[in-house]
Amino acid sequence: MTLVTAHPLDRRLAEALPAKALYAVGGRVRDEFRARFDPTIPPPKDLDYVVTGLSIEALVARLRSVGRVNVVGASFSVVKLSALEGNADLALPRREQSTGTGHRDFLVESGPDITIEEDLGRRDFRMNMIARRISDDKIIDPFGGVADIAARRIDIVSPQTFIEDPLRLLRAAQFAARFGFELSDGARAGMTAAAGLAGTISAERVCEELLKLFGTTGRPSVGIEILRTTGVLAELWPEVVEGLGVDQNEWHAYDVYRHNLETADAAPFGDITLRLAALLHDVGKPRTKDGPHFYRHEHVGADMAAEMLARWRFPNETIATVEHLVRSHMYAADPTLAPKAIRRFIKRIGPAHLERLFALRHADIIGSGLPKRSQENELFEARVAQILEEKPPLAIRDLAITGDDVIALLIEHGAAPAGFRGDARVGAVLAALFEEVVDDPTRNERHLLVERAKRYIDERYSIGN
Repeated sequence: MTLVTAHPLDRRLAEALPAKALYAVGGRVRDEFRARFDPTIPPPKDLDYVVTGLSIEALVARLRSVGRVNVVGASFSVVKLSALEGNADLALPRREQSTGTGHRDFLVESGPDITIEEDLGRRDFRMNMIARRISDDKIIDPFGGVADIAARRIDIVSPQTFIEDPLRLLRAAQFAARFGFELSDGARAGMTAAAGLAGTISAERVCEELLKLFGTTGRPSVGIEILRTTGVLAELWPEVVEGLGVDQNEWHAYDVYRHNLETADAAPFGDITLRLAALLHDVGKPRTKDGPHFYRHEHVGADMAAEMLARWRFPNETIATVEHLVRSHMYAADPTLAPKAIRRFIKRIGPAHLERLFALRHADIIGSGLPKRSQENELFEARVAQILEEKPPLAIRDLAITGDDVIALLIEHGAAPAGFRGDARVGAVLAALFEEVVDDPTRNERHLLVERAKRYIDERYSIGN
């Protein structure tokens, strides 16, 4: 049975390679079957193939008629192909033997004498152990992967699966969250037995899988809960587990752990940074609990969040943004604030972070598990939007005076020698002027700022003061 319309590259490759030698494999075939059982699933993007019965030299020779080829990793016998019809990876079939507990600790054999069934058998989960022969769409499914996909199940062939490659601990969790699949009892038991090996996974690979988990269209809490119940989360982010059983005040229906998960799920899909901030926004509460209160938990949590993300080498920009959102999430949303107070709020948060911070507040409310109490947040956000429309100065660069102007004034008033290039005093003058302008934007006029800068310099920096 044909599952999908053939990709144009399939036809080109089938013409260049021997009959019955070319197989689509991996996530592509898995997702073709997922689409068969659920028509809302988009077609797969990756083009991964296995070619049987050929040496790497013979494969490269035949592919040169299709496009540009590049052999990568001699021991893995993988060819990267760039053709008019698309880009693809083509590999010889492989068999692997684990030699340790690392992602790369395998003895790998590849070549024309290895069967497609052997190649499939080395893969992680049954649902990924399926191939489709391009020439006639014959399905090669020696391990029951199609049945697992139909049952929305993640299962393993060997209890050693996670011990052989601990990265699969994270892959199982993110697949479950992305696809809405359940772990089989065997897979769950295998994860639990191998949980202690999570610390052997490279930081870069942990980060990669967690980014996929939080980028899922589904609920990231599904993956996090799998990691917790199998013991993996305690190896990677024990700080998140600290919230389990930590009760909150009457404004929350859940303990801290469940509240953080619900908030992560409520954060908008597509913004991984925001979802990470949502999971970690109250991570500091268990360490600051004082009866029903959690004093300064946002500051403790911000420091914790930054360390947790740095531990697994998340991008610096992601770490900085999550830390800022966690530290800022307890802001008072008071729509009656004076305009200058709202301008100072905007300045403190930064215009670029406002949308995320407001989204985090709404996710936090949903994650409480209780009905929303008022429209206060929406009214406050409307006030902020109104102030932004007025385009007030929100940074020193928005001043009608520059650092060069201040340098000239310092020289003019004898506070600096000719040829002076600037020092900390320049920044101090600009900061003082900016504080005044935040309170009263009408003062952001060049002549007014020049006069105020002269007085400031005379009071603090002129000779004799």
